[in-house]
Amino acid sequence: MSLSLDKATLEAALVGYQQHLQQIEEKMADLRRMLKQTSAAAPAAKRARKAAPKKQKHRMSAEGRARIAAAQRARWAKTKKAQKSQE
Repeated sequence: MSLSLDKATLEAALVGYQQHLQQIEEKMADLRRMLKQTSAAAPAAKRARKAAPKKQKHRMSAEGRARIAAAQRARWAKTKKAQKSQE
């Protein structure tokens, strides 16, 4: 589907995007100012982060997943059996 855009529409879109870009640049400047204010505390924070060991993600073994799946199947079978006996 192709759109036929006239010059006025394109110019209006360009103005809108320029305003949006200006707002983003202002916010980025604010963030940079905030970073400069906290730059004195930043080296100490970096050292503290580097000193702390990274946490490892817990990975479940295939055996553990299989046991959980078997237990879930057993629970489903039990509930289905109970439903059929009530009918």
